[in-house]
Amino acid sequence: MQWTQTFMKQDLMRRVLYSLLPLLAFSVYLFGWRVLLLLVVVTAAGIATEYVVIQRWYQGNSKVSEAVLVSCFLYALTLPPAVPFWTAVLGIVFGIFFGKGIFGGFGKNVFNPAILGRCFIFISFPASMTNLWSQPFTGLPGGITAYAGAADTITAATPLGFGLAEIGFLPRLLGTIPGSAGETSALLIAAAAAYLIVTKTASWKIMGSTAVGFLGIGTLVYLLGDMTLHPAAAMVTGGFLFAAVFMATDPISAPRQETARILYGLLIGALTIIIRAYGNFAEGAMFAILIANTFGPFLDRHAKEWADRRLKSAAPREKVAS
Repeated sequence: MQWTQTFMKQDLMRRVLYSLLPLLAFSVYLFGWRVLLLLVVVTAAGIATEYVVIQRWYQGNSKVSEAVLVSCFLYALTLPPAVPFWTAVLGIVFGIFFGKGIFGGFGKNVFNPAILGRCFIFISFPASMTNLWSQPFTGLPGGITAYAGAADTITAATPLGFGLAEIGFLPRLLGTIPGSAGETSALLIAAAAAYLIVTKTASWKIMGSTAVGFLGIGTLVYLLGDMTLHPAAAMVTGGFLFAAVFMATDPISAPRQETARILYGLLIGALTIIIRAYGNFAEGAMFAILIANTFGPFLDRHAKEWADRRLKSAAPREKVAS
């Protein structure tokens, strides 16, 4: 069966995939070829799940969306490099089925499938997600000639939980630190953000407001003494930047109204800091986005109503002025 007969072409989703390729290549350099094999396994399971859902519920009258490839890439790059394959498969199947399939397929889902899948395995199999973090390769050839790096047994939700406060800013920026497969390099994520903004693939308002919410509430919490890591350093550590650029800007689960997008981003940034500082989880972006997803339709509706009221109130003044 030809690719064009099975898959729904989506140029926007393809541009997101292009932006993820440097992160994938760098993750192989850091952690070895196991990352690529993990992506292949996850993608096969994700496509199969969406295909089965379409064939069962739509009697084969619909195509698998290329968005499922984006979901698989994003999901795989948020996983620890040493996560068991079976755990990864369960997560993507859950995310595609319950985060997308039961809502009616592409364009109708409320939650981001990749985030939902990761949250499911994080809560259901915490040992697989919090105990083993691979030490990155350094120098040349890095992990290009290795299957996988050494994994340290450290109990922490993310590398935020095991002493990255002592690591300098430059390693955080470059990404030569332990972490999830594609979330370590703030520099590459920033480059991907620039590409997505220039090509009008992702909303800069969501990215910017998410960063503002994070830094604003983070500064307040830091001054209160409830967070040891400076907000600027915290922003380039853990999965926040990856989530802000790729997950928060998901065109389906994010609001459509411009005002709603700004409020949505502020909510994600603020909640991430609150969960990090006062919750039991070192990383809060995953939960913050799922919570904000539930408010997306609410924000859209009220932003539209507010805009309509402004137009109605402005109309009589324009008539008087004329």
